[in-house]
Amino acid sequence: MTGRVYKSTGSWYTVKNTEEEFYQCRIKGKFRMKGIKSTNPVSVGDIVEFELETLNDETTGVITSIHDRENYIIRKSVNLSKQVHIIAANIDQVFLLITVSNPPTFTSFIDRFLVTAEAYSIKPILVFNKIDAYTEEELDEVRYLAHIYRQIGYECIGVSAITGKNVDKIKEMMMGKVSLFAGHSGVGKSTLINIIEPGLELKTQEISAQHLQGQHTTTFAEMFDLSFGAQIIDTPGIKGFGVVDMEKEEVGDYFPEFFALKSECKFNNCLHLEEPKCAVKEALEKDEIAFSRYRSYLQILDGEEENYRTDIWDNE
Repeated sequence: MTGRVYKSTGSWYTVKNTEEEFYQCRIKGKFRMKGIKSTNPVSVGDIVEFELETLNDETTGVITSIHDRENYIIRKSVNLSKQVHIIAANIDQVFLLITVSNPPTFTSFIDRFLVTAEAYSIKPILVFNKIDAYTEEELDEVRYLAHIYRQIGYECIGVSAITGKNVDKIKEMMMGKVSLFAGHSGVGKSTLINIIEPGLELKTQEISAQHLQGQHTTTFAEMFDLSFGAQIIDTPGIKGFGVVDMEKEEVGDYFPEFFALKSECKFNNCLHLEEPKCAVKEALEKDEIAFSRYRSYLQILDGEEENYRTDIWDNE
């Protein structure tokens, strides 16, 4: 039987088959041991084959295989540097929710997420949320960040769940697609999703006044079918985002503005560091490339973690 994984709790998986029926499934023991380095060998969005079994009048499923993934979003796992965590698979687009305060989303986090989306061929959309709550100075920061990323080619949308600004635009972009919503805890993912689809009634929580950051309300990634012909994957809040599976030589290719200049560098394998006649460094000096982007590039190249937050899920 073929189905799609809608929820993962670590040991059990909720799978919907082609007949729109849901089953609680587990992984076959041998299947778990096939050298899969990911902490979660099966992720939300995966297309799987499973068999049904009945024990004590209860029917459950056993996942026997996973179909090849079209794409996935991946990050370093918790306290296990050699393992990775797949956030979700087989998605059409990812909405990265960003707030400039309460809690702040830093450019290093945004850039790491974008690099991963580029590497795995997933369209990212930057959603600047809570724009109804900002001071004029904070709105200027939103405009500045949106300008940086629009110049590169990323779509940026200002949204407010309170006033409803651009919520219909988000819904229109979601129609007929599988969308992942991601961001730090407290950026308003659950609140926005509840406005998009009120019937879901996802739990929300206030921002912690002491730490000015969100308190996790989503514990596991979960997919939902929406009433307007769309599917959404809600994820736990992410504190940090560790980039994985990238050689130093390819990191620059996932910065579109760097890649556009690559052919103009003197050396084909230019890392945009100390090499002479580097088109990226020249563009940086002319303010044609944002310094924050170059700084993020250097941090990824050096293997640095985001120093302002530890690289773990908010709920762990």
